[in-house]
Amino acid sequence: MKSYRKTFFLMSLLIIITLTGCSGPTLQVPHVAISDNPSSKIFQLEETLAEGRTQQIHVLAPTWYAKADSYLDKARHGLANNDSVEGVLQNVAYGHAHFDKAKEYALIAQSAISQAIKARKLANAAGAASLGDDYQKLEYEFTALTADIENNNLSRAEKNENKVAKGFADLELRAIKENTLGEVRNLLTTNIDNGAKKLAPKTLNETQKALADADQFITQQRYKRVEMQNKANSALFQAQRLGQIMAMSNSLKNMLPEDISLRHESQLHQVTSKLGGRDLRNEPADLQLQSILGSVVSLQDDNQYLKEKRQQEKLEFENKLAEKQVEIDAQRQQIAALEGQSKAAQRERELIALQEKETNARLEAERHFQQLFNEVQGMFSQDQAEVYKQAQKLVIRLKAIQFPVGKDLIMPDNYALLSQVRKAIRTFGEPEVVIEGHTDNTGSVAINAQLSQNRAEAVRQYFIANGTLEEQKLSAIGYGSERPLATNDTTEGRAINRRIDIIIKAERVHN
Repeated sequence: MKSYRKTFFLMSLLIIITLTGCSGPTLQVPHVAISDNPSSKIFQLEETLAEGRTQQIHVLAPTWYAKADSYLDKARHGLANNDSVEGVLQNVAYGHAHFDKAKEYALIAQSAISQAIKARKLANAAGAASLGDDYQKLEYEFTALTADIENNNLSRAEKNENKVAKGFADLELRAIKENTLGEVRNLLTTNIDNGAKKLAPKTLNETQKALADADQFITQQRYKRVEMQNKANSALFQAQRLGQIMAMSNSLKNMLPEDISLRHESQLHQVTSKLGGRDLRNEPADLQLQSILGSVVSLQDDNQYLKEKRQQEKLEFENKLAEKQVEIDAQRQQIAALEGQSKAAQRERELIALQEKETNARLEAERHFQQLFNEVQGMFSQDQAEVYKQAQKLVIRLKAIQFPVGKDLIMPDNYALLSQVRKAIRTFGEPEVVIEGHTDNTGSVAINAQLSQNRAEAVRQYFIANGTLEEQKLSAIGYGSERPLATNDTTEGRAINRRIDIIIKAERVHN
């Protein structure tokens, strides 16, 4: 009965969409006002489509989303080539209209093929894209589901959903066993061959137990997807940890006890110095460690205090704005009460005053944005990042950030650069920030898309962990190899295309 009601609801929604027009000429195209700023409108469409990507609309309604994206490209091209303002704005309007259709069909897809969508997401998280032709075949079948929905063939999409969902579930299981657990086994074999039984027997035992637990759980509880992935990741973590313990054990086995003690002392002292603490090398190692932990807790408290202070300052500023608005409203009432003034004249004066206020606010915002842009630009050398403006957005293109090949791990060498980015973000107060991941075209499209998303998400988590912004103000998008800046035919070009872009959204200036 529940399935029947769901199908009836979705069919009704499809009928409504069909009746309201699915072809280009009958779209609900927003009205175009020639007075609108084309740059600002293009910027708004860019933001809309970027937000759509975070909601996977480009995957759930690819045809309509692609049409919207093509109209955005037309609008950009028209603006760059000094086409008529009306023509540029018309393309923007068609872009919004097609995106609205994409949202409608994506909403249907989220309900009609929810199991396939979930299974695909879990398979991608497990690294199924690396399984080559088998994965690509399922991607084509998934695309066929969304195409059926966009073509109003809901019954066929629902009929084939279970097959696609099961296919992705099987690929997820295979990816975990072949990729994650396969890597664990390879690391174990390497470390055992290198003497782990003698150098790190305790850690070796922990790793072997984690692998056995993960393997058994995956075999017996294959439908508990999240727990299965967590156990596999835990086993991989232990195997990687074993490698580090082995490396450390090898470096220490030929050292004298004093040299080992001096090395440990030096590491503690380096951290203490960076934290601004006094030299405690004449104290026990445990006391030095407790001092470091105390300093870290203190810094965390300071960060929390600053965060709360910024929030308080924001509230105070908003209260002052509200007070000023009350004064403005009172002044308007006084003006309206003046004798001998007609309502028409009064409305005209208010309109002029409002336009002047908006113009001044826009100019002030633009001046402020330029000031912040200059400040942030001075924070980075040419080798570290490019900083440029894009409408009311500031883009920090990180040239110096490097990830290990095929991985999303942020290396310590990048911390200083990301610390500068944090300062740049805080220069704008508490803006919304989008982190974009990009790759070159080496490897498959699916692997690049997932890798770029994972790297962007790694940077996002770094910012969250360091208290840069609230979690909801940070978003991550992976574009894979879709947006190259240079040719992928050369080593230099591919290096340029592998990048992280930080998009800081300044407060919008309304026309």
